[in-house]
Amino acid sequence: MSQIKTTEEFQDLFDIDSNLNRLVKNIELLNYINPLNIASEKKKFYASKYNYEPQFKYPKIRFNGYKLHRLFFSQRLERIEDDDIRQLYEDVIYEYSGLIECIQTIGQGRKFYFNSLKSFGTPTEKDIENAKFILRFDDSEFDEEMLPMYNAEEARNYFDEFSKRYDFKYNIKISNNLSAAAMVLNNTQTLVLRKSHKYSLNQLKVLTNHEIGVHMVTTFNGLDQPLKVFSNGLPNNVETQEGLAVYSEFMSGCLTIERLKELAFRVIAVNSLNKGYNFSDTFHLLHNQYKLNRDKAFAITLRVHRGGGFTKDHLYLRGLRNVYRYAQEGNDLGVLLTGKVSEEYLSTIKKLQELDLAIKPKYYTDAYESNDNKNSNLDFILKSLK
Repeated sequence: MSQIKTTEEFQDLFDIDSNLNRLVKNIELLNYINPLNIASEKKKFYASKYNYEPQFKYPKIRFNGYKLHRLFFSQRLERIEDDDIRQLYEDVIYEYSGLIECIQTIGQGRKFYFNSLKSFGTPTEKDIENAKFILRFDDSEFDEEMLPMYNAEEARNYFDEFSKRYDFKYNIKISNNLSAAAMVLNNTQTLVLRKSHKYSLNQLKVLTNHEIGVHMVTTFNGLDQPLKVFSNGLPNNVETQEGLAVYSEFMSGCLTIERLKELAFRVIAVNSLNKGYNFSDTFHLLHNQYKLNRDKAFAITLRVHRGGGFTKDHLYLRGLRNVYRYAQEGNDLGVLLTGKVSEEYLSTIKKLQELDLAIKPKYYTDAYESNDNKNSNLDFILKSLK
């Protein structure tokens, strides 16, 4: 089927897709959720012997939320004839609407937390059991590898070198206002590195395979698709995308027990929000009860408490479990790399491919093909997750 015929036949779908693409450009949550004054608040928190409640400041919102909601819900979805495709776009609109509410309430305590729950959910009993299971393992054999050795500039060079295996071009920016060591901004194809961070060699391997090998791969595969929804993101894509990204750490042989524990601690920290813990409560839980060093405990607490209670971080472990299972069953990982997609829409994605409304991914995560995972302990842990 030619592209022209496809476009004519599905003109209403393409119009709606294009409208949503214009609207969604404003709502990159990661642009708004990172506090602007992390360093000074961290200093105060440490000076208070960990009993001060940090007062974070956030970037100003650059859109009118009410207007955006109205434009999202004014789309004439009844013009999409196929039930599955129409359902996908309906779900997408509700998802984007939820993200607007998240952004509008950043810094408003429980109000933001409830919006975050709506968008990202919270750990189930199974997730918490999986996290506690991982935390029982000994990670002492990795101590030497974890010595920080590279600054942000050297990390940039490492990323540049790694990226030569893919022929897409993206920007690298170094920033002070970042709660992670690195992150990808999908909208602008930018990788941001945290200026003050010291990277170990293994962490650089982790981050390149995670951020470039999956997040950039799905960013560019999404941009390649006829429909913009693949680039902007399907509902619940965070779980699948982060699962794919951590799975590529595993397949490239750089996932460690320590890194898995970090994902487990995130689940524990998100669950503490559920119990009504404030910033210092969560910090004390990680630092005193679980004996995490204070910088790591602060970093995880910050990720989870920013905005007023950001629950997204519990999805990494669940996503990894699901992608690991999916791959073990011999399923095609390529379908999950076609853009910012989620596993639950697989049948709709395949239908779109059959209708020539979606194409196979141009880029493929090379760690999945080379498969350097040699660690039987990690294999055992991933197999055992409920």
